[in-house]
Amino acid sequence: MLQHALFFALGLITLVIGADALVRGASRLAVSFGISPLVVGLTVVAFGTSAPEMAVSVGSAINGNVDIAIGNVVGSNIANILLILGACALIAPLLVAEQIIRQEIPIMIGASALLLVMALDGDIGRLEAAILFGLVIAYTVFLIQQSRKASKATADEFANEIPTSDWDRHWSVQTLLVVVGLGMLVLGADWLVQSAVAIARIYGVSDLVIGLTVVAVGTSMPELVTSIVAAFRGQRDIAVGNVVGSNMFNICAVLGVTGLISPIGLPVSEAARHFDLWVMLAVAFACLPIMITGREIARWEGGVFLGYYAAYTAWLILASQQHASLATFSTAMISYVLPLTLITLVVSMVRHNGKSASNQ
Repeated sequence: MLQHALFFALGLITLVIGADALVRGASRLAVSFGISPLVVGLTVVAFGTSAPEMAVSVGSAINGNVDIAIGNVVGSNIANILLILGACALIAPLLVAEQIIRQEIPIMIGASALLLVMALDGDIGRLEAAILFGLVIAYTVFLIQQSRKASKATADEFANEIPTSDWDRHWSVQTLLVVVGLGMLVLGADWLVQSAVAIARIYGVSDLVIGLTVVAVGTSMPELVTSIVAAFRGQRDIAVGNVVGSNMFNICAVLGVTGLISPIGLPVSEAARHFDLWVMLAVAFACLPIMITGREIARWEGGVFLGYYAAYTAWLILASQQHASLATFSTAMISYVLPLTLITLVVSMVRHNGKSASNQ
């Protein structure tokens, strides 16, 4: 048990360091070849923080642990919004750019809904995986074209996201960082998945649950670090954009590539189809009313997000153990917590609309 825990920790550390090296090398290399910092920020940096999810999901699928591959993506998307945005909002209220509300969040919701529809028959086939991967390519091309029309202020803000230093100015060092980063991602993913599976089986926890919780949070560490740093720097729309872009990449690119590579396709468990995928979609929708009420995620709303993530994790643990208190816990969430949250959001929206009307 101690050995498995040690390799899990080493795998997690290796993933985070590898992702950082990959993002630094790739972003600096792209700028060296004349690609604008804005495009790099919208694509390389945002997608690069999802590299651990890609490494873990592909490695899991190849080794036959498909539930971890699915659970990793679904759990990471839930953690990205509830855990990461919640934690960042507690540091400072997160200002949300109009483009994220108007464009990026609807795209993320659409991708989440598409994944749910594809999974309802119990399997994500190669054709569906190819469609997902094609969508992320189209999305990237669209972002690049859109970046040419971006304002100077937006370009400057994303330019600040690109690492700057003297020691990695030469393209050879940048290329080495990319190679080393990729190697560490592969190695770290292997250690993380193998140890997670071993620990899960010792405690009788399913691969899906371990993928939805421990592995998902572990592979979301780059997004957490990137978003918290952006929040501290005052680049709060980047903190939100990083999460939304990462969720889009997780669904389309990670599951798209995994489905194309996996020798058995991507079968989706009944538990994921009937509960976890719906939670992921509901969490994506939860972003809209909070952001529309004031174009920011306030501290109290960040606290609500964190509370829901704690409740979701508790439900997964209780359900995996078939604990006697599961029914009581579920009843309390459905009968009291969710209605109170809905009422709070409605009141908040009414107050916001009242303030907007009085200011006009």
